[in-house]
Amino acid sequence: MLQKIQELLQTVHAFEAQTKEEVEQFRLTYLSKKGELAQLFEAFKEVPNEQKKEFGKQLNILKQLIQDTLERIQAQFETNESVLQGIDVTLPEKPIMLGSRHPLSIVKNQIIEIFAKIGFIVSEGPEIEDDWHVFTALNFPLEHPARDMQDTFFIEKNPDVLLRTHTSSVQVRVMEHQKPPIRAIFPGRVFRNEAISARAHCIFHQVEGLYIDTNVSFADLKQTLLYFAKEMFGADTQIRLRPSYFPFTEPSAEMDISCSICGGKGCNVCKYSGWVEILGCGMVDPNVLDNCSIDSKIYSGFAFGMGVERIAMLKYQVKDIRLFFENDVRFLRQFEAAL
Repeated sequence: MLQKIQELLQTVHAFEAQTKEEVEQFRLTYLSKKGELAQLFEAFKEVPNEQKKEFGKQLNILKQLIQDTLERIQAQFETNESVLQGIDVTLPEKPIMLGSRHPLSIVKNQIIEIFAKIGFIVSEGPEIEDDWHVFTALNFPLEHPARDMQDTFFIEKNPDVLLRTHTSSVQVRVMEHQKPPIRAIFPGRVFRNEAISARAHCIFHQVEGLYIDTNVSFADLKQTLLYFAKEMFGADTQIRLRPSYFPFTEPSAEMDISCSICGGKGCNVCKYSGWVEILGCGMVDPNVLDNCSIDSKIYSGFAFGMGVERIAMLKYQVKDIRLFFENDVRFLRQFEAAL
């Protein structure tokens, strides 16, 4: 009989109910007039006197456990019912708030799509680079003053390891490992040691482009950039090219677009000139081609580069570049409609 009590104790300990019917069945099994507990109390009369003390003790433990288990399970069901009271469980759940693409991602993808239509593929490279790919191969000789144009984050010296200051380093890697014709764009994050302000940041994003083939001319460059400007800013957009200097292109130019805000009439965004600068460009310097084992007597090409933040600020009329990096959802939610 003591063994049966021990078995019932284990069974009651392990009992869990999923429905009210199971709770009621538990009560009937153990606490009804013909239940297990009643039968054990009836059998108590036949237990030998020397075992009655231990038997009675175990029987009372079983009784208390059954009562406590029943009260606990009944309380759980009552709690669940009180939580559900007044709630229509057939109603659809509340919609989950979805995030939106970051404005820089939206603009970067638009740039990629525009150039993909005219055959440019996407190439990417490491953000931690060496001096050769960032400077030397791009016609920045050692001690050349043009290196001062980009205040660089160096990780190690001799040999130089640094955070890339432009995605032109990926251009070098592509030219080293791929034979012309080459037609690619290079999106990515770059780093320069600049003071953070409304118009500058130490981290920003670029999309650069490279086209190398036989008989590539400046006219090809101009038409490619005119196509991009009209696709990105509208069919009425005009461009102008101004002479400039970059060590890796010759001749070099900076490109302005007609201000989309004032229509070229002049406003505070374009400093009342009617034009806004958006990128630099030029014909690839023959020294760069030769450094990358491409015969500059056979091949020519053009390159260009633009800041994604700059394009986004013009496109969405954002006046502070720091907003792109602060992760303020109030700012980011404005661009949900741009998806």
